[in-house]
Amino acid sequence: MLRAGELVAFPTETVYGLGGDATSDIAVARIFEAKGRPSFNPLIVHVPDASAARALAVLDARAERMAERFWPGPLSLVLQRASHCPVSLLASAGLDTLAIRVPAHPLALALLRATGRPLAAPSANRSGRVSPTTSAHVIAELDGRIAAVLDGGPCQVGIESTVLDLSGNEPTVLRPGGIAREEIEAVLGPVAMAGLAGTAPRSPGMLESHYAPRQPLRLDVVAARPGEALLGFGPGKAPEGFREVRWLSRSGDLTEAAANLFASLRVLDRPDVIGIAVMPIPQHGLGAAINDRLRRAAAPRGP
Repeated sequence: MLRAGELVAFPTETVYGLGGDATSDIAVARIFEAKGRPSFNPLIVHVPDASAARALAVLDARAERMAERFWPGPLSLVLQRASHCPVSLLASAGLDTLAIRVPAHPLALALLRATGRPLAAPSANRSGRVSPTTSAHVIAELDGRIAAVLDGGPCQVGIESTVLDLSGNEPTVLRPGGIAREEIEAVLGPVAMAGLAGTAPRSPGMLESHYAPRQPLRLDVVAARPGEALLGFGPGKAPEGFREVRWLSRSGDLTEAAANLFASLRVLDRPDVIGIAVMPIPQHGLGAAINDRLRRAAAPRGP
């Protein structure tokens, strides 16, 4: 199916990806069409190993160290395209860079090796909506828009990859994710954190209003409003008065919270609640990625 230009959703350790042949303009266009994705938001290209990445992009010494330490895993590297790179320019939104990663999931790796081509694979959901962490989520979002779904069970990490830009002199985290900033700095030294200024994102996940449920989201909540549901976090009691409470992690475990985030948002995103409230989440480690997703989900919507 992939070799024929069709779209196939598949599991990774982060979220389910909507895979298409990254070397085919038609397949990449179908990804944008299926997601309703803004054309200026680049896609991450998935490959089975670092050797395959070297065929597409320029890996300097920093990139080689990061690949050795974190691949396969939830880290995407933004690198300069190789001069002979066969990846469709549409996949990188016309930029001279490419976002690449090696997923840490046996089914994803087997698919990449069997296909023999790099796969562009954003999250397998409608653009701006909550990312899918099970095959059922994919079907709910994209049934009738794609050819197949490979069911690999629930995703282990449950939050997208960290995107690290190594295309310039200063390493910059463009999107917090499954690899914490502290882990990156242990390898590279200090790294910068990108803001949201500008109109041409260099990586996925940089749009202000993103990962959005239908119901409005309210952050850092300590008291209920009538009709709201609550995403709880931490060992303390939840504030009283919420229509329903769903816990990201009762113990305050950020890894557990990340894995539960998108599925929990989906459960609470219903017409019988007037909004979703979220208890405060710490900013360290994976908390930075969780808060990034929540802030984007709570951002004002376009017309």
